[in-house]
Amino acid sequence: MERAPLYGARMWRQAGQLMLNLPLGIAGFVFTVTTLCVGLALSVTVIGLPLLAAGLAGCRGMGGFARRRARSVHGSELRDPEPVRRPRPGITGYAIAHLTDALSWRSVLYYVLLLPWGLLSFAVTLICVIIGWPALPWVVRFESAVDRMLVEVLLSPGVLSERVRELEDDRGTVVDTAAADLRRIERDLHDGAQARLVALAMDLGLAKERLRETETPDDVAAAARMVDNAHGEVKLALQELRDLARGIHPAVLTDRGLDAALSAVAARCTVPGGVKVNVELKAADGTVERPDSAVEGIAYFTVSELLTNVSKHSGASSATVDVWRAGDQLMVLVQDDGKGGAAPYPGSGLGGLAERIRAVDGVFLVESPHGGPTTVTIELPWHTRAARR
Repeated sequence: MERAPLYGARMWRQAGQLMLNLPLGIAGFVFTVTTLCVGLALSVTVIGLPLLAAGLAGCRGMGGFARRRARSVHGSELRDPEPVRRPRPGITGYAIAHLTDALSWRSVLYYVLLLPWGLLSFAVTLICVIIGWPALPWVVRFESAVDRMLVEVLLSPGVLSERVRELEDDRGTVVDTAAADLRRIERDLHDGAQARLVALAMDLGLAKERLRETETPDDVAAAARMVDNAHGEVKLALQELRDLARGIHPAVLTDRGLDAALSAVAARCTVPGGVKVNVELKAADGTVERPDSAVEGIAYFTVSELLTNVSKHSGASSATVDVWRAGDQLMVLVQDDGKGGAAPYPGSGLGGLAERIRAVDGVFLVESPHGGPTTVTIELPWHTRAARR
């Protein structure tokens, strides 16, 4: 790999940013100390705590500028945090949200430390530019590392808070998904099996009355036709109940695992060229172990919905499903040669699949350029968090 020149543009850009720390540190320090001191002094009044919260919000906002500087100059991969969530509406909720936000207080600490650090980095960099020319690249490199460390330690979103935020979002998604599934089951029972069973009861009642009043062979034949129709309705109702049970948790998945269950799904898929399924669940030592039942269920229903989308929307002539074990991960790869253009938008079918997979710490990736092909990669933990405890 070719190394960047010692006195290249990147070094000069970093040196300029280091010298910029001093005016930014002065401005940030003055704002931080002024708003906090005034807010604390007035905390016994009505406007004190809201003013203090506004100062914290300002420091948090200035922290966003520092993160952007770190990304553009130092190559940091810092993510911006989620907005502060108010526990209640109004000025009270605003004050509580910022006064209890850890990142806001860490932003205060950052701008308190930035003044002495900015003064030091400004002075050292300026001295090296004037009289310490040979040492300038190494000094700039060291100071940039310290500058980046300050930003990443004090201004990065907390791992725990981000995880809690993700779990809150996932909980809401799971609740919505469960409610939607219950509505679907209720609708299928009401519109399908229940309606057929009601019709069956009516047909059998009419047949019974006809048999009681039988006087001619025509009456017997009519009653036989009614019984025959009722028999057909029974078979259709049973098939609809089987389909409904398959939508909840198919027996073949419980009894024979993913290979047989996904092969059955592929056999029902209407893609012209068919769907090839390859399932390999051997561990590194050659043993075959099934993943947790919850993980199996998620993999099964995800592949089922993906193949349904392939049949209905992609215009594909063939598709493949590959499932294998990679360490403690269950990997699923679904590919088709359709027209592409699929994306997991929020509220869409693919978006719902992505949310369901993220709820168990999985990964859902879609590559679907316009014109195709489409590749969906899924990573699921072999064991869920509940099973690991």
